Amino acid sequence: MYIVGIGPGGPEHLSLRATQVLKTVDAVAGYTTYIDLIRPLIAGKLIVSTAMKKEVDRVSAALDLAVSGSACAVVSSGDPGVYAMAGLVLEMCRERAISIGNNDKDADANRLIVEVVPGIPALCSGASLLGAPLTHDFAAVSLSDLLTPWETIEKRLDAAARADFVIVLYNPKSRRRPEHLARARQIVLGHREPGTPVGIVTGAMRDNQRVTLTTLGDLHRAEVDMQTTVFIGNSNTFNYDGFMVTPRGYAKKYDMG
Repeated sequence: MYIVGIGPGGPEHLSLRATQVLKTVDAVAGYTTYIDLIRPLIAGKLIVSTAMKKEVDRVSAALDLAVSGSACAVVSSGDPGVYAMAGLVLEMCRERAISIGNNDKDADANRLIVEVVPGIPALCSGASLLGAPLTHDFAAVSLSDLLTPWETIEKRLDAAARADFVIVLYNPKSRRRPEHLARARQIVLGHREPGTPVGIVTGAMRDNQRVTLTTLGDLHRAEVDMQTTVFIGNSNTFNYDGFMVTPRGYAKKYDMG
């Protein structure tokens, strides 16, 4: 059983290991949009494809295939361990009392061998397009309250803003919850200046890629959707020639002139 990160944009962003796995497995399970990104690599394989919010269904089907002896890969956009499928797969193994292992020695104990194959998370692909917004300490917070109560999200946002972390926002806005980004902005404004730099990356490394620099004060006017990652700078973050930079602190210790 493999849990594979396919990176931000498809086959050209896959690691060598991810490519090897996808070429050799018997079946691939994933969200329809992500399956479409890698179709050239998985032609002729059994495909388990489901729509948004059907994660449990497709993981259940993938586990059924895996325990029956098929080599199966569950794919995630970005990295499978960052707001993605690795946790759900392992959680469902526990719920179904499926014994698992992570190396060949465990195979002798009749365990399902599980390998998590890393990919490029959205916070890394987005940061690369902005410049260097994550050079110092940062916190990532998802604004989706589908699985996490909004009250908990608010507490985490307030704590991250109060501690002067750079804040990366996942799932900033959807049709069901269009107001969450505006509410998050207000929380952060309680601890940051309106002129704080903000980077907005939509569709990183894909055909619909869009990169925008704005400020915390103007964030509510930005074009944002579920493919967007928002980077809110800390008190030292600055913009320079179109790049967003959070200094590590070298200028305080060394002569950089």
